[in-house]
Amino acid sequence: MDTNSYIAFLVVGVILVAIDGQIIYRSGRRYLERSHGDSGAGTSMARLVTVLFHLVVLGLLMLISTVDVGDNQTEGVILRLGIVLLLLAAAHGVTMAILARIKESQVQEQLAEELAHPQQPPLRHEQTPEPSIDSAPTTTTNPPPPYLSP
Repeated sequence: MDTNSYIAFLVVGVILVAIDGQIIYRSGRRYLERSHGDSGAGTSMARLVTVLFHLVVLGLLMLISTVDVGDNQTEGVILRLGIVLLLLAAAHGVTMAILARIKESQVQEQLAEELAHPQQPPLRHEQTPEPSIDSAPTTTTNPPPPYLSP
């Protein structure tokens, strides 16, 4: 593979990794913030997972760039990019599983905290129920009819 093909492969590969990494970061941050309620913790965890994703996939990209495949340069670049896309998809799936596991542990911690320190429900003041339209009035101002008297 000549230098131009090598550089083209690396540029396209790095762009693909960067785009996927940003998608993971932005979606993962919102995903984790909703589960924990703490935007700082969600952002930090998403950033850590995204950095791990970038390092692993860029390392794989560099390793793939040294493998000699294909009969000509164009075929070699296309085959390498295909391998990178498959590895990128696998890494994306693993990263989603990691984010799901983090969210699950956050939800479990939150439930454990709620069980350990239950909040007292607010005291309700007893109020007299409002009369229903369907019910007959309970107060009588007229005496009962004579045929009902004992």
